[in-house]
Amino acid sequence: MAFDYKKEYKEFYMPKNKPSIVTVPGMNYIAVRGHGDPNAEDGEYKQSIGLLYGIAFTIKMSKKGDHQIDGYFDYVVPPLEGFWWQDGVAGIDYAHKENFEWISVIRLPDFVTKVDFDWAIEEATKKKKTDFSKVEFLTYDEGLCVQCMHIGSYDDEPATVALMHEYMEQQGYVLDITEQRLHHEIYLSDARKVAPEKLKTVIRHPIRKTSLDNGKHTIE
Repeated sequence: MAFDYKKEYKEFYMPKNKPSIVTVPGMNYIAVRGHGDPNAEDGEYKQSIGLLYGIAFTIKMSKKGDHQIDGYFDYVVPPLEGFWWQDGVAGIDYAHKENFEWISVIRLPDFVTKVDFDWAIEEATKKKKTDFSKVEFLTYDEGLCVQCMHIGSYDDEPATVALMHEYMEQQGYVLDITEQRLHHEIYLSDARKVAPEKLKTVIRHPIRKTSLDNGKHTIE
């Protein structure tokens, strides 16, 4: 059986649809940065997803080629994720998606080094005749967060976010979204195949104790 991160790490990928506090360890990702409305046809966001999966599957299928990754084990490619913000806006303004800044990511297995990643970029560029220069190796140490499973349309996320913020305050935490600690979403459903009201999305926000600065987790 292929290793499935969603099943093996349910606390990070399959939380309940009520808020909870979680400490997320540092992870490595395939990442593409961009700007604009994620719903735009042939837009930058949709192009970024194609780039991410191009590298993700090059690494996954490396077992069949000459580049043998040390420590490799068979695995299910983890779900698509995204870090989102808007310059000059506290939180997210869903009415102005054209102002989104984002980093689209897919988690890398721990056995994938920067050397293996660089090989995958070169291999995918050669085989797919595509420019993968925007794809980067990203380390993100998320730390202490509040999270919740959101079921429904992306546009309905503010209601779930409000519940998350109410819960964290009851538990003695404050929101700690900064330029380094970002609004985070994990997409467990394929929006092309699942009705909006049934979409499952993990929403995660960085927090810190009200009496203790815990916000030292950063993007490298």
